[in-house]
Amino acid sequence: MSPDAADVQDMLLGAEDIGQFLHGLARLAARLVTGGLSCGMTSGSRARPVTVAGSDPDAAWVDEVQYQLDDGPCLHAMRHGHLVRIDDTAGRGRWPRFERLAATHGIRSCLALPLVAGGQPVGALNLYARSASAFGAAETQRAQKFAEDAAGSVALARRLASCSELAEQLRSSLASRAVIDQPLGVIMAEKHCTQARAFGILRAASQNNNVKLRDIASAIVTGVSGERPQPPPPFEDG
Repeated sequence: MSPDAADVQDMLLGAEDIGQFLHGLARLAARLVTGGLSCGMTSGSRARPVTVAGSDPDAAWVDEVQYQLDDGPCLHAMRHGHLVRIDDTAGRGRWPRFERLAATHGIRSCLALPLVAGGQPVGALNLYARSASAFGAAETQRAQKFAEDAAGSVALARRLASCSELAEQLRSSLASRAVIDQPLGVIMAEKHCTQARAFGILRAASQNNNVKLRDIASAIVTGVSGERPQPPPPFEDG
């Protein structure tokens, strides 16, 4: 096992969560490619990119400038799957607005590499240097190797975030459903009707009074029991 791989494995085993691991990965990239770098890792959608990890605040700042401009090397790398290098931001080349802002922040050269997993771009590895022409052939090769290894970690982070969001949606849905289910029993007992008919009555009351279904349901339960409907026990993955 190479020293680089050992470092990554140690970070993965020692991290409390995927976010901490990715921040460690960004710091490792900044250290291994060459000295004195800042590193950001971009992920998210094409329309809503986000820095999921950074070696320091400077990296997050330079990333954010590009998100605000909706243009720049890290976005180009992520969206088009191509390596991008800026040898000197003082040259005001392909991205003059970004380069001007980066230069005022002390960033003189940049290297952005796509993070590709399963044949699809999942983000970008963004390296920023305070000296011009910091990314020669050797540095670029090390960065490319690191980006190849890091892509799987970013893809895993995206998947975990997706699972977390789905679980939260399920919790919210269960809580909302519980509030609506409770007054159905009340309506069924009063009207001697089926659950489907009770739901129709509840929905009609919501529409006729221009009040949310959940609020109508809560009012019915409160009127009968004197207490607001209780949410279900916390949903936990089995």
